[in-house]
Amino acid sequence: MAVRDVEVLVREFYDRLWNQWDDEHVESILSDDFHFRGSLGQTTSGRRAWREYRDRVRSAAPDFHNEILEMIASGDRAAVRLRYTGTHAGHLLGHPPTGRRFSYEGTAFFTRTDDRLVRGWVLGDRAGLDEQLRQEPLTGTRESSRTAAR
Repeated sequence: MAVRDVEVLVREFYDRLWNQWDDEHVESILSDDFHFRGSLGQTTSGRRAWREYRDRVRSAAPDFHNEILEMIASGDRAAVRLRYTGTHAGHLLGHPPTGRRFSYEGTAFFTRTDDRLVRGWVLGDRAGLDEQLRQEPLTGTRESSRTAAR
């Protein structure tokens, strides 16, 4: 079997594991001890911990989407610029759901060993995301109804 290059692995990581929430391919894309720092600042070690992080993001934004804007890959390493979008439907960064769409950008660096990703380090624009999440909930959401009733 030919070894997949790092660019293919990174694309599969975002397309399958994030955008499609596909757990079937986690073992074929991530190493057993995959080390990850996510765009929200949390770090994980291992596939299970990474899945838990991804699922927390999913519970806060069920339509969370990663868009690769550009990628530079060489050897076993890749650098990626991304745009993250979603709808704020659950608690995120300490903010109650607003029902609003959000968008923020980030940068990621990946390392491959053999045929799997072993490391991913992501830095997202948390300040920009936090500013969007601080907005009042949209009219008509359950959260805004409770606030208006007070």
